[in-house]
Amino acid sequence: MTTIADRLANAHQRIAQAAQNSSRDYREIRLLAVSKTKPIDQIVAAYDAGQRLFGENYVQEGEEKINALRESHGDIEWHFIGPLQSNKTKTIAEHFDWMHTLSREKIAKRLSEQRPCHLPPLQVCIQVNVSQEESKSGVNPDEVAPLAEMIASQPNLTLRGLMAIPTATEDVALQQAEFSQMQSLFKALKQQHPRLDTLSMGMSQDLEQAIAAGSTMVRIGSAIFGARDYTKA
Repeated sequence: MTTIADRLANAHQRIAQAAQNSSRDYREIRLLAVSKTKPIDQIVAAYDAGQRLFGENYVQEGEEKINALRESHGDIEWHFIGPLQSNKTKTIAEHFDWMHTLSREKIAKRLSEQRPCHLPPLQVCIQVNVSQEESKSGVNPDEVAPLAEMIASQPNLTLRGLMAIPTATEDVALQQAEFSQMQSLFKALKQQHPRLDTLSMGMSQDLEQAIAAGSTMVRIGSAIFGARDYTKA
């Protein structure tokens, strides 16, 4: 029977091979294990196999897991990767280390204001709706620069880079075009914000293409934890 440790090792092998194929250093690419809807025992199994970065999509579920594991697994780095309503910002500000889906100035301001003073700044990425799909959150590409300036002015936020969820498609050309656009946006933004280091894109099904386009963080869920049962979310 394949274990979570086995699947995690396989994911690392895929990342390493993709990096080699693109003449990149494997150590530049971080693996974010997407644990949404998965029980705590599976998170612990991944932790025991060496995983430290975990991503959650739902505010209440994420808060419950963080509270449950804070004492026993305090070195987990928690990333919020789901859509966020303004009335839920306090929970993110108080519990998470990273926020990947920032796309509104109002949310940025609230997160900074609500970040407890004893915690380091919240690490944030701007979500870009690179596919221009109405069903997806994120800013348009031409809105990235002004939002980045605003985020950079917030005392309790640290802008780390960009995040995107490209079109779910088997059209390789379209997929490559969207990844390449994100890479160009990231490079352009780094000219104004040289400390940026994170391009969060690529998932279980397309991490190789994302790494070829410069991704520094891939978000992998089903390839580690198996298919999700959303009736339990």
